[in-house]
Amino acid sequence: MISEHRKPRQTAKMLRILLLSVLAALALSEPRYLEDLAREERVIGGEVVKPNSWPWQISLQYLEGGSFYFYCGGSLIRPGWVMTAAHCVETSRNWRVVLGDHDITTHEGREQYMNVSRVYIHPNWDSNSLSSGYDIALLRLSTDATLNSYVKLATLPPSGQVLPHNNPCYITGWGRTSNGGPISVELKQALLPVVDYSTCSRSDWWGSTVKENMVCAGNGTLAGCHGDSGGPLNCLVSCQYVVYGVTSFGSAAGCSTYKKPTVFTRVSAYIGWINEIIG
Repeated sequence: MISEHRKPRQTAKMLRILLLSVLAALALSEPRYLEDLAREERVIGGEVVKPNSWPWQISLQYLEGGSFYFYCGGSLIRPGWVMTAAHCVETSRNWRVVLGDHDITTHEGREQYMNVSRVYIHPNWDSNSLSSGYDIALLRLSTDATLNSYVKLATLPPSGQVLPHNNPCYITGWGRTSNGGPISVELKQALLPVVDYSTCSRSDWWGSTVKENMVCAGNGTLAGCHGDSGGPLNCLVSCQYVVYGVTSFGSAAGCSTYKKPTVFTRVSAYIGWINEIIG
């Protein structure tokens, strides 16, 4: 039984401890972008893919000190256009795109290196509000890509398409397969089934952080993580893979946090904007 004669100082101390505990829990549930560099984790779980089995996957790199460094992923959607996340390219940098890449530390002879001539960020994207949506950008390449067996265009979904719960999808990207594990230099994939909006927006999942122009995917064991931002969520639709999502954010508590699946920009909500920019 709790004594009714507890000293005020003891009560205040207990309240401070309780408040700090609640604030810590809230902080761990906050979303966080996945664009951090290779010093942190990226694809959690998964496996190394057969080289160039996702031929629209690109690596986005920036120039610093005379060298290029990997930063984000993306998808080739037209010979001269790449789709990525808005938060990847909010900083003005000397960007380049590498097509046909597999091992990001080795020139294997299949790569095409393209400078970025212009960046188009969705006008409604708010860099101060991670959960506002509109985390999508288009990159105009300085020259068109040469399409071949290693470099191909992504198929985009029809405008407005919403895939059902558990529709099979794969996230692809470069990086670690587990928290604290070694960084992989080869492209990896992980199976992340769709989590429908009615489930992902529950209060014990992502709640109101998730909007209908986003899509959740993953089962809590496999996940996207830091550095996967901008890369594709490749979903199987009518016997072909379409880039249904652009990797956007995950939980600050850990990328494979229970009931906090990876969140993607839902591409089918932006087909009109994409067509308007590309013309």
